[in-house]
Amino acid sequence: MAPLTDTFGRVHRDLRIAVTDRCNFRCQYCMPVEGMKWMPREGLLTFEEIARIARLLVQRYDIDSIRLTGGEPTVRAHLPTLVRKLSALGVDLSMTTNAATLRLVAHDLHEAGLQRLNISLDSLRQDRFIELTRRDDLDRVLDGIDAALEVGFEPVKINVVLMRGINDDEIVDFARFGRDKGVTVRFIEFMPLDADEQWGPERVVPLAEVVERINDVFPIEAVPRTSAPATRYRYGDGAGEVGVIATVTEKFCDSCDRIRLTADGQFRNCLFAVTDYNLRDALRAGATDDELAEILEGAVSDKWAGHGIDTVHFIRPKRNMSQIGG
Repeated sequence: MAPLTDTFGRVHRDLRIAVTDRCNFRCQYCMPVEGMKWMPREGLLTFEEIARIARLLVQRYDIDSIRLTGGEPTVRAHLPTLVRKLSALGVDLSMTTNAATLRLVAHDLHEAGLQRLNISLDSLRQDRFIELTRRDDLDRVLDGIDAALEVGFEPVKINVVLMRGINDDEIVDFARFGRDKGVTVRFIEFMPLDADEQWGPERVVPLAEVVERINDVFPIEAVPRTSAPATRYRYGDGAGEVGVIATVTEKFCDSCDRIRLTADGQFRNCLFAVTDYNLRDALRAGATDDELAEILEGAVSDKWAGHGIDTVHFIRPKRNMSQIGG
């Protein structure tokens, strides 16, 4: 077994798998107002194809963490079947979801071997939630969070994409929610992957500001950083922790260990990659594991030093977040 390493010496051990490009929200961050043209079902990787790629990465390259994403992964039929296949690999297995239908599947997913959940929620205010998602489903999302806690997911994390002038006035509200609910809130800097291409640096709420606002109300102290994307802080009174993923203002590309597989079988060496490596067609043409490994190794070798968001050379990916997978 050899690690999957790029030319900068970064070892990749975290695989993100998008199981669908579809969603039950029409969030402005992921999807344009007019909606999207979904890929046909036959274009999606089957569970068997996903499991084969995952198994190769785990057994040959020591990938030890897999996260299921979308679109919204819970809209994929029979999702617990895939979870069982992947949990058999013995990796840390998690999922990112908007939780709108989580109450219906939380028990089955947990029983199948899913260990952790990240729940996307950008507002605790009903009117704002409706504006952001174009759905009046905040109560269902909050109930989904309760369902996750009830069946035993640990930890449960809440991902909040902060947008200046949109929801940055809820920073302390979310911190309080996390403390009261016993979940870990992670604030994510707004990235140029929004479907309507309205991103600009002025819309980014930087880590330092988030930390200052929380610390003014709930004193926090920094936790030593790991290869995880979040800069973490623990509450001084022991009531859990909070995190900030500062992709834009304090990029962590030098420690990034993530690779991605899209719902249509394209391998991506970075969230902001502009090149896809087609594993689906190789699979369906009868590629051997060695041939698939050659594609994977070449793709990771081609990984850039960093995304370059803060430079004039930055190239925005052609796909938005729902098409790539979080």
